[in-house]
Amino acid sequence: MFRDAIDLREFYDTGLGLVARRMIRRRIREFWPDLRGQIVLGLGYATPYLRPFRGEAERVIAVMPASQGVEFWPPEGPSATCLAEESELPLPDMSVDRVLVVHGLESTEHLRPMMREIWRVLAGGGRLLVVVPNRRGIWARVDRTPFGHGSPYSPSQLKHLLRENMFVPERTGRALYVPPFRGRVLLGSAPAWEEAGDRWFKAFSGVNIVEASKQLYAGVPRRPVRVVHRRRVLVPLPGAAREAGFPEPAAALARPPEPKPR
Repeated sequence: MFRDAIDLREFYDTGLGLVARRMIRRRIREFWPDLRGQIVLGLGYATPYLRPFRGEAERVIAVMPASQGVEFWPPEGPSATCLAEESELPLPDMSVDRVLVVHGLESTEHLRPMMREIWRVLAGGGRLLVVVPNRRGIWARVDRTPFGHGSPYSPSQLKHLLRENMFVPERTGRALYVPPFRGRVLLGSAPAWEEAGDRWFKAFSGVNIVEASKQLYAGVPRRPVRVVHRRRVLVPLPGAAREAGFPEPAAALARPPEPKPR
């Protein structure tokens, strides 16, 4: 179930939310360093991570699920957000080049329809980037943050989900190693936590990040399909032998043959 958009906005206005935004945004930027001329779609609650692309990409839009609610974004200029069902995106086929999903995959009650809609609107050479809470991380166990709600994923579970919905996982990453506590000293050391965690404690990151491409063609089996020819068996219906002029098998066995006339 989706968190309310107001609750999400309030979290990202706190010191802990600002640190989470900065750490995850830095990792996203490593995946997508240059999006000039691209159309970018944010799905879920991705607006805290879309701002770096606004002055670079051709167009940046955000779709927020109806059960979550929507907010005006960006604060300056016309709004680039809309409210829609995650299983019915109001976009044409193959109309976006990049899709960023944050606070979406772990919260939706329509997972497969949502993935199919992402596949539909993503261009053939486009990329999908998914940010989800890590099942083994501390952030998934603390419900004071949005990352502590919904269904967390391990990297293998996330890759399996993408393959099942016609995406090909290309690259993986992790972020948010700093513990989810509001101490000022702890939050100030977040960059050091990120560096140490990415080197020695990758399995305990706060979020898992996977980039995937769109699978355009179905797989072809390597081995030829063996066709088994089965013999058709005829089963006589009751009374069919009598109508055809033949003695019924049971009656023929019960009566002895009549003697032939001399």
